[in-house]
Amino acid sequence: MKNALIIGGTGLTGKKLTSLLLADKRYASVNLLVRKPVDIIYEKLYQIPFNFDKPDESKVQADEVFCCLGTTIKDAGSKKAFYQVDYEYVVTLANIAYKNGCKKFALISSMGANKNSTVFYSKTKGQVEEAIKAIGFDDCFIFRPSILLGTRRQSRLSESVGKIFLSKISFLLPKKYRPIHSKSVAMAMQFVMNGNFTGFKIFESDEIATIATLTH
Repeated sequence: MKNALIIGGTGLTGKKLTSLLLADKRYASVNLLVRKPVDIIYEKLYQIPFNFDKPDESKVQADEVFCCLGTTIKDAGSKKAFYQVDYEYVVTLANIAYKNGCKKFALISSMGANKNSTVFYSKTKGQVEEAIKAIGFDDCFIFRPSILLGTRRQSRLSESVGKIFLSKISFLLPKKYRPIHSKSVAMAMQFVMNGNFTGFKIFESDEIATIATLTH
């Protein structure tokens, strides 16, 4: 049995992934790095209070690390704050995990991630992908979902309206650009980590959706 560490386990996709891994008999423990404990009680769930600005390296240990950490420039308040969460925190924790013996790492990135992009969000996502790849994990999987569907803790009216609209016309869009449910992303992450996938691989949104159907 394995030990999993989820970074960003209280977010939209992280919560779905946590539930999936808790029900998965292949995992002896599911560990969450949290700023504050959340209202979840489960026999093999361990919530680890964590200061992301002053990381305690001894707490970043697992056989497999799933990184679902991410924010938006609007929620973060500035490009600098966004970069701190989506790049600095992610890369720092990935390096610590690797140093502590982790061999497998999975990261949620974003559709359109490109280190050479002129769009700050997409450029940051591309940069973090390159940094994670360079660390040297035996197996490293990057997931690039399109717009994520699901219920967030904080409702964003404009985003909700946009998701409803895109869902209505999704059949007109190429599969790669169709909105995808956060649970499908979580299911794909679980499946890939426990499948015959090796090395460094990037999964685009349409591939994620296809993989999620294999878990049924």
